[in-house]
Amino acid sequence: MNACMIQGESVPPELVGELQDSSSFMTDPSRLQQQLDRDGYIYLRGGLDAAEVLAGREEIFSRLMEVGEIKPPAIEGIATGQSRRQEVVGDLGAFWKSVSEGPALRQVTHGERIQRIMDTVFGQPARGHDLIFLRAATVGRATQPHYDYPFFAGFSPKIHTVWIPLGDVPVTDGPLVMVEGSNRFADLVEPLRQSEFAGGRSEEVVQKAAYEIQDMGCPIALIRERSSRFLTTGFSAGDVVVFTSFTLHGSLDNHSSIGRTRLSCDVRYQPASDTTGDQRYFGHNPSGSKGKGYADMRGAKPLTEPW
Repeated sequence: MNACMIQGESVPPELVGELQDSSSFMTDPSRLQQQLDRDGYIYLRGGLDAAEVLAGREEIFSRLMEVGEIKPPAIEGIATGQSRRQEVVGDLGAFWKSVSEGPALRQVTHGERIQRIMDTVFGQPARGHDLIFLRAATVGRATQPHYDYPFFAGFSPKIHTVWIPLGDVPVTDGPLVMVEGSNRFADLVEPLRQSEFAGGRSEEVVQKAAYEIQDMGCPIALIRERSSRFLTTGFSAGDVVVFTSFTLHGSLDNHSSIGRTRLSCDVRYQPASDTTGDQRYFGHNPSGSKGKGYADMRGAKPLTEPW
């Protein structure tokens, strides 16, 4: 593993490890659950249909090519450094909602294959959230390490994140990164578990809880202090990672030498028997954590604008 960067810093090779492939456990749900409980994640290499994933990729990048942000051929995902999104579509939120609800993408995020995986993970029928988080990360973009729990607390007690690379994502392009053993960082996890956020789920409250914790501004220092490692890999179309709300994760920096945009999607799943009353994430027009649905998402911004 090499060429890993996070928040502008090169990650020393000794602080990087490979995600462990759990795909052989798909026929043994108890083993899969043990892995998830122990490590806080499961990585399923080739768990999804690669052709379906690439169809979703082409669908999304074709929409971005139409607004001048991606060069042809669309499926390559090479950014132009320009945008006509505002002029062409007008309503940025409506545009991003339509992109996020494209039929080829939804076949990946809510289709038969992912449904089978999540039914197995939960050991019962699963239900995907209607709101998904589609991310097109150009060179220089990254997601700061954080725990997901504050964003989803208070409704279903068991919500898992499904991270799907929409195409091949080498480490230079800024893929998902997990912090090894972070589901057992009791001093960080327990304060989150003890708060139901019932008194306030405002964006300010959840952002503070998710990000303003020890050394999040300096991930490498955190890793060294905890004698931990960053876990990642070079992902291929069809790969999928499932992790709990108490697993510290983010992304590496995209420093693609050819200007390739890293395309990925987060979709949350929960047991189907649990409540779907959280209007932020369920329904025809979910409001999202900020209140304006897809219009509030980073993806709604043109690729030329900073996150």
